[in-house]
Amino acid sequence: MKILLVFDFDNTIIDDNSDTWIVQCAPDKKLPVELEDSYEKGFWTEFMGRVFKYLGEEGVKAEEMKRAVTSMPFTFGMAELFSFIRKHKNKFDCIIISDSNSVFISWALEAANFHDVFDKVFTNPAAFDSNGHLTVENYHAHSCNRCPKNLCKNVVLEEFVDKQLKEGVNYTQVVYIGDGGNDVCPVTFLKKNDVAMPRKGYTLHKTLSRMSQNLQPMESNVVVWSSGLEIISHLQFLIKE
Repeated sequence: MKILLVFDFDNTIIDDNSDTWIVQCAPDKKLPVELEDSYEKGFWTEFMGRVFKYLGEEGVKAEEMKRAVTSMPFTFGMAELFSFIRKHKNKFDCIIISDSNSVFISWALEAANFHDVFDKVFTNPAAFDSNGHLTVENYHAHSCNRCPKNLCKNVVLEEFVDKQLKEGVNYTQVVYIGDGGNDVCPVTFLKKNDVAMPRKGYTLHKTLSRMSQNLQPMESNVVVWSSGLEIISHLQFLIKE
């Protein structure tokens, strides 16, 4: 009987947004105005595809992008948190569900030597094409009207938990650690025994606060965090119970 830990990546594991961070590789560290203006709400992955194409055409190589991504700071206390999870891996399964991409996440985790902490990473698939340009695709298609077109984190979470159940793995609870607007959907579907852990002061925290003021109660417990050390404290409490 294990606890499932679900992590977002941008502004949760790392203390920034990998998609906006990569712009420092662009000439003058900014994008052309017409490219910036081409973003449509809900179509971020398509927008990032155009950003990566532009970077490639400007001669930005994979090594340069990798240097930028691996220089992103981890959120305070995350390194200690992952060491704690690694030490108690018999009690936790650990996954990432992120709107970033597979290349950035694997670069960041491998550079910090934390790739072994995670059992699965669900994110937009990315790869370098024959021209050396990074390409990115939508993770999946879904019918949830609350989420961006490329990814409904709740669908991913439910499918993973169901698949694990079929393989004989039944989680005592789910702990969801995130920060953003696209974390609202999975968090509102958590059950009574589960724990939603929004990052203090970020969109998810503000949205959940607003929901509770509007008397839209959630089934799960809500525990706010601002560093990985606070998450460790709560996990210690859960595995002691």
